[in-house]
Amino acid sequence: MAMKGYLDEYEKLVIRMNTPRVVIDNGVCSSATIVKVDSPRGHGILLEAVQILTDLNLSIKKAYISSDGRWNMDVFHVTDINGNKLNDQSVLSYIEQSIETVYYGEDIEVNGLTALELTGTDRIGLLSEMFAVLSDLNCDVVDAKLWTHNGRVASIIYLKDCTSGSPILDPHRISNIEGRLKNVLNGDNNVNSAAKACVSMDVMTHVERRLHQLMFEDRDYEKRSKRHERDPMVVVTVQNWAERSYSVVNVHCRDRTKLLFDVVCTLTDMEYAVFHATINTSSDQAHLEFYIRHKDGSPISSEAERQRVIQCLEAAVERRASAGVRLELRHPDKQGLLAEVTRTFRENGLNVTRTEISTSCGMATNIFCVTDA
Repeated sequence: MAMKGYLDEYEKLVIRMNTPRVVIDNGVCSSATIVKVDSPRGHGILLEAVQILTDLNLSIKKAYISSDGRWNMDVFHVTDINGNKLNDQSVLSYIEQSIETVYYGEDIEVNGLTALELTGTDRIGLLSEMFAVLSDLNCDVVDAKLWTHNGRVASIIYLKDCTSGSPILDPHRISNIEGRLKNVLNGDNNVNSAAKACVSMDVMTHVERRLHQLMFEDRDYEKRSKRHERDPMVVVTVQNWAERSYSVVNVHCRDRTKLLFDVVCTLTDMEYAVFHATINTSSDQAHLEFYIRHKDGSPISSEAERQRVIQCLEAAVERRASAGVRLELRHPDKQGLLAEVTRTFRENGLNVTRTEISTSCGMATNIFCVTDA
């Protein structure tokens, strides 16, 4: 019994030592709330902290990331979407509690829904055809996100059965849904489209991180055409600092929400560790500098790898920065609503570049970024 008590106390000590410590200060800076995070080094811990802040639609105006041996010190200067300091105590408490539990990989699981992952070649009317197929198959779209970049499209769609309201689990029905959607994604028998449509087994991964992963797996970063020119406002450089065995990555672009998340997400999923970083924003511009290594401690080792990092980070910045007009539609949810709305876009020659679909309490909120064909 004495040994068991000793082990319990030791386990509690280990938990306390490895739990991130969060300090939130509203008095030091006149223009932003300071969020300081002390945490043990671990792959993905920085990304999780940034994810929590950006999921609250907070703007990260400045950030300083520093690693000392096995410990990290991260400092974020954050404001709300209107540029104000954070004064809502419930928001401050949520930030503190969420970051302090993130070390243990706690995520929200999507229950009662079937998740579909789709990738393929983008074209006008694609979204309309996808939602028409799902409506025809008696599928209710509860939530969805779709990104387009460099002529490619990636989407995650959460479904349930229209009649029963239950998740779709029947293997034959799932196979039919996947097959019909893949035919739509393939378009006019385009064998080179490399379309994919499948039920997601990775429901625990953050949706926007998963979209980055789908685009990365689809190699959207290297598929450019004259119609999809690189954004000249996005400048990425990578140099090696041989004396310290770091690769130094600089990103300069227009500032926007979730920019830091997109860049850190890509570096993390490419298996790079961020040891030091400085993020500064001024007016509508952002400058991000990262000192990175591979997880094994080595810097970038070849010109081909350097170019690949540049391409992938350019793509990470561009994916969410879709051009076009942002339209938001709120309407009581009903079967076929999305098919009707997106058919209107198609019939008027409008291309949908980004989509966010959500439903709550019988009300659908649909956000579309649209451009001329």
